Amino acid sequence: MAFWDSLWPRREAQFESGNAATNSIVLSRRHATVSLTKQGAVTGNLRVNLSWRMRTSDIEGRSRQSGRLLRPMKLFKPDVVQAHTQGVVNVDLDLGCMYELKDGTKGVVQPLGNLIGDLNAPPYIRLSGDDRFGAPSGETVYVNLDQRDQIKRLLFFVYIYDQTPAFDRTHAKVTLYPGNGPRIEIDLDEHAPEARSCAVFTVENVKDELIVRREVKFVYGFQSELDRLYGWGMQWGRGYKSRA
Repeated sequence: MAFWDSLWPRREAQFESGNAATNSIVLSRRHATVSLTKQGAVTGNLRVNLSWRMRTSDIEGRSRQSGRLLRPMKLFKPDVVQAHTQGVVNVDLDLGCMYELKDGTKGVVQPLGNLIGDLNAPPYIRLSGDDRFGAPSGETVYVNLDQRDQIKRLLFFVYIYDQTPAFDRTHAKVTLYPGNGPRIEIDLDEHAPEARSCAVFTVENVKDELIVRREVKFVYGFQSELDRLYGWGMQWGRGYKSRA
C-alpha cells in the first residue's frame, strides 16, 4: 500500500476484511463475521487477548495538537503512554466470557470473583490472569476448541472495574489467535465515553460451524446488562477484587 493511501481512510476500507502483510483478519461493521471452521481453525486452543494503551494527546489537550500542526510529520509518531502511568487516567479494563454449553450449563469466566474457569473440563475456558495496569501482554482467555462440540455459544466482553469510564481514551483491542490460520482483530473504536462495559464478539456453534461475530456494543451498566441484552438469563450480584 502506498504511503499516501494511509492518509485517506476511505481508500483503505477495501482491506478491512484482511491484511496479507500482517496475516490478520480485521472485523468491522462492514465485515462482521468469520467462520473458524472455514478457516480450518477449530482445533487446539483459541487465545483471546485484550490489550489497551493511551496516547499523550488524550491528556495534554489542544496545545499538543496545535504544536503538531506546526510539525505535521509528528502526527505519524504519536507518543504512547502505558495506561498505568500516573496522571493519565485511573482505569482497569477486564476481559470476560459468558458461556453456554450444549447441556444447558451457563456461567462466566472473568477476573472479578476469581472465576478463572478450566481448560480441560467444563467450561473448557480459562483466564490466564488479571492485568490491572495495561501491561503490553494484556489479559488472555483460552478456549479449548478440541471440545467445540460441547460449546453452544460464547460472549466475550470487556468492562471497566470500579473506575472512571474511559473507553474513548484507552485504544482497546481484542485479538483472537486460533491454533491455525490468521489472527482476528477487533478494535473497540466506537465513541462511548460514559460506557462501562462492551460486548466485543460472540462465538456460536451453528450446525457444527463455529462463527465469530463482531458486536462492539457498549452499555452503561455491567455484566447483568450484557446478560439481558443477549438473553443469558443468569443471576448477578455485586463483586469485588482483592487489593493488588
